[in-house]
Formats: sequence, C-alpha cells, structure tokens
Amino acid sequence: MACRHCHNEQHDHELPRSDVTHVVCLLCNTEQPVAKECMACGVTMGEYFCRACVFFDDEEKGQFHCDECGICRVGGADQFFHCKRCGCCYSVELRDKHTCVERSMHSNCPVCFDYLFDSVKPIQVMRCGHTIHHDCFDQLRRQQIYKCPLCSKSALDMHKVGEQLASDVEATPMPDEYADLMVQALCNDCS
Repeated sequence: MACRHCHNEQHDHELPRSDVTHVVCLLCNTEQPVAKECMACGVTMGEYFCRACVFFDDEEKGQFHCDECGICRVGGADQFFHCKRCGCCYSVELRDKHTCVERSMHSNCPVCFDYLFDSVKPIQVMRCGHTIHHDCFDQLRRQQIYKCPLCSKSALDMHKVGEQLASDVEATPMPDEYADLMVQALCNDCS
C-alpha cells in the first residue's frame, strides 16, 4: 500500500501515523526506517517531511509542524500563532483579538460534527470564542442563524440589527392596553 490512507481504506482499522517506523520505497522496493529520502536509490519520498508526525507531502501548502499542538498544519507558520490558553494554532489576525476558550478546538464542529483540532478545513472563531468550520458558519448565516450553536451568543456584531429593531419599535405605536406593560428579557450576549 502506498500510504496509511490506502491502508485505512482497505482495512477495518486505522494505522496511526506515529506507529509507522518503516516505509517501502515504491521505486526500488527497499524497506527502510522512515526518512525523507530512500537510503538505496536516493529518491525523495516527499518534498515536505515531518519526522515527528511521520508525514510526507509533495504538494506545497505551507506545511509546518507546531510542537505545542503536536501536529503539522497547513497555511504557513508565519500566518499562525499558538494560543497557549486555547491550546491551538489560530490565524495571526486573531492574536489579542479573540475570546479564549480553553481547548475549544479539541471538540467537534457543532454543525457537521467533524473533529476540529486536526481538520484541514478552514476554522472560524466566533465572537464568543467557540470554533466552527468556516463553511459550516457560512451555512448558518445563509439560513439567517447568527448565534453560536453552543452558547447562543451572537456570532456576529449585531449592533446595526439592534439599532434597526429599536427604530422599528419606536416607529410603531403600542396599543393602549399594552402601553404600560414591561417585559423582562435576558440578553444572551451580556446576560
């Protein structure tokens, strides 16, 4: 089999990458310890090679290994930082601009239920700090759902919507029987 993914497709169990100690060169058929180049014929087994993850890749995706996450990520090390409190790598655009939720990426996407931590799909960090696949977040927005599926806080800046609603309420006179009625409402965003 050419790779562990091929192995996993043909067998009823997954071969953990960390369990791979030897590989076979597909060119010269030499079995050898894991390395970037074949020790017999010198062919490169992968342009990107991470010994810690036993990960080979020929496609340039800006792969880098994060020691703190313990896995390889894509997108370029200069485009990410590791948040120690959240326990994950995030886009540098979020440095000092996100709400930390401890281990928020060590969970499943609340929409598609895929595990987020090692997902290769882009991740969206919502205002509350919970995480979701970017495509799943867009799916919610298309359905006019603007709150976090986990905590129900606003996932977007809703100030403009609130201003429009207040304007609509002011422009609509209350019937006399409701003029003095007060209703208590609990805001999910500020409690």
